[in-house]
Amino acid sequence: MAAAPLDVTDATFADQVLGVPGPVLVHFWAEWAGPCKMIKADVDALATDYAGRLTVARHNIDQNPETPPRQNVTGVPTLIVYKKGVEVARKIGAVSKGQLIEFVEANL
Repeated sequence: MAAAPLDVTDATFADQVLGVPGPVLVHFWAEWAGPCKMIKADVDALATDYAGRLTVARHNIDQNPETPPRQNVTGVPTLIVYKKGVEVARKIGAVSKGQLIEFVEANL
């Protein structure tokens, strides 16, 4: 069975992202943003491809507007890798599947 990304909210961000000891990739996105739609399937596939090694989460910035400014997210898509609640890497804008995998591999 394929693993699905977590849908994190303003209320659950601290527990589901910052409170996780292992690496967490968060995709900050918006429904109206074309680049977010372009990378969605590739980001979602990481949840299965890296199951047990990486937690993949999505954060809808329109439905949950409090967290993005706290995390200095100024545009979408923004991909952030956290380890033990600390940001270790950030990528802004659409990326190819290969670039996405390189980004994740460099930050596991």
